Amino acid sequence: MTRLEPRVRDDVALMSGYHSAQVDVDIRLNTNESPEPPPPALTEALADVLRDIEWHRYPDREAVALRTAIAARHDVDVDQVFAANGSNEVLYTILHAFGGADRRALTFEPTYALHAHLARLSGTEVLEIERDADFAINGDEASRLLVERRPELVFLCSPNNPSGVADPPDLVGRLLGVVEGYGGLLVVDEAYGQFADHTALDLIGPERNLLVTRTFSKTWAMAALRLGYVIGPVALVAELHKVALPYHLDAFTQAAGRMALSFDTEMADRVAALVAERQRVAALLADRDVDQWPSQANFILFRPRAVDGATVWQRLVDRSVLVRDCSSWPRLGGCLRVTIGRPDENDRFVAALDQALQQETSHS
Repeated sequence: MTRLEPRVRDDVALMSGYHSAQVDVDIRLNTNESPEPPPPALTEALADVLRDIEWHRYPDREAVALRTAIAARHDVDVDQVFAANGSNEVLYTILHAFGGADRRALTFEPTYALHAHLARLSGTEVLEIERDADFAINGDEASRLLVERRPELVFLCSPNNPSGVADPPDLVGRLLGVVEGYGGLLVVDEAYGQFADHTALDLIGPERNLLVTRTFSKTWAMAALRLGYVIGPVALVAELHKVALPYHLDAFTQAAGRMALSFDTEMADRVAALVAERQRVAALLADRDVDQWPSQANFILFRPRAVDGATVWQRLVDRSVLVRDCSSWPRLGGCLRVTIGRPDENDRFVAALDQALQQETSHS
């Protein structure tokens, strides 16, 4: 009998996956990871956690202990918290609960590519609103288009990736009011929220159409763990539990997340140090022949003025420094994004950047 290939969904067949170039270099500043591993005391404590797990038993399906610890940190009720394997699974779960066929999700572009990608994977139609040249949102225009298009889901990434720009609290509140006016849901992705000076968590309330997502990957230095969560009204969070896979969050991840939260002081110190280092790097870039955008994240988006961004990226790689090449992305022509690393890594980046920019002059 002749074998026929299984037929994938038509929309999936046209998709490309989400990728980030990985190159063997000395300095890797391209994926917005923490430059330092977790504190040694946390790593040692995790070894004890590993030994204490009952591996022959299923994990707590509701992750109650972990969610209780997260709720305590944010001073909310445990039923306002849903946790999953990274904030990406949180976003995917939100889309499965509130998106799907004949529903629409809206993004403010350019922004985190997974919002649109995950929406399409869930069968949700994607709508877009353009940010301006400074990556800000025009509140009047956005409000008008939201009322006109009435998307069921509105994704707002703040601080935004890849620009690092944080949306003003009054704008977030305004968009939330518009969305509530027609029964939509505002999802604020705060993967970089701890690096910013304000948060949408302040707008959470029992009758607000708002979910705010966070991750352990950045400030908690646990990207390898894959743990994220969302906070929102009890009624909305309850819908997420309905569509989550059974036992989706393993026992070690739950225990490790709880353990990490006990190191809150150490992590707060790290965030403060990274913010200070971000400001130092921004000041150094201000003296270079590049344009940059004001960042409240753990990275900076910049654009070389006299040299093509892709060329600068390759010259940095030649000097064993890897940043994110955004130069070919829509709306980001010529742009590069550098993660804030350790001071010595950042100095190495700036020195390599100087050489990459001067190389053009030496050849002219």
